[in-house]
Amino acid sequence: MKNVIEARGIYKSYTLGSTEVPILRGINLNVGAGEIVALMGPSGSGKSTLLGILGGLDLPTSGSILIDGIDITRLPESKLAEIRGTKIGFVFQAYNLVSTLTALENIALPSYFTNGKKKDPNELIEIVGLGHRKNNKPTEMSGGEQQRVAIARALINNPKILFGDEPTGNLDSKTEVKVLHLFQKLREDFGTTIFLVTHSDEVARIADRIIHIRDGKIREVSNHGSHL
Repeated sequence: MKNVIEARGIYKSYTLGSTEVPILRGINLNVGAGEIVALMGPSGSGKSTLLGILGGLDLPTSGSILIDGIDITRLPESKLAEIRGTKIGFVFQAYNLVSTLTALENIALPSYFTNGKKKDPNELIEIVGLGHRKNNKPTEMSGGEQQRVAIARALINNPKILFGDEPTGNLDSKTEVKVLHLFQKLREDFGTTIFLVTHSDEVARIADRIIHIRDGKIREVSNHGSHL
């Protein structure tokens, strides 16, 4: 299995006044193509920081990140933005939809800012089961529907990797299961690699591997492989 994410010796620290505060302390991990990985750990363990660095939203203090074989820590910002726009999709706990746009317009929005192969927004809205809602605005939709629109939007530029930061954190349990089935369908139909930061045991259940992080270090990696 080809690795699409490789993290090598990742350290991250922030400076507060005269104090250096370490967040990540030597992270090494590989994620294979088509894998679903859950990153779990207590609040303050470095989960979201690591996800941001893996996705090119932040840079490590030291170490390197390879996305599809490209070391993104050595790229100029313009090239890094291109990698984020074409190889990576992001889904967050807050849906971050544009309230004045319809569901279909929200899905299509990122396609206007990058070149390369795009997916059809009409196809994506059907994949997430919201074809009947394509002309609705976010205020007319439930939280679960908005999150499915956000997932479709993350897929518009045909990314190899989908990162999720607590993507079901605002959903009730029934809606969470629907969204998790959608993640599994994306992997099965498109071979999408999915990396999810979560506190949810339900999310962890769909993962091939669960990575446990504490105090900025990986403490345990368990193969899971069960499904909903």
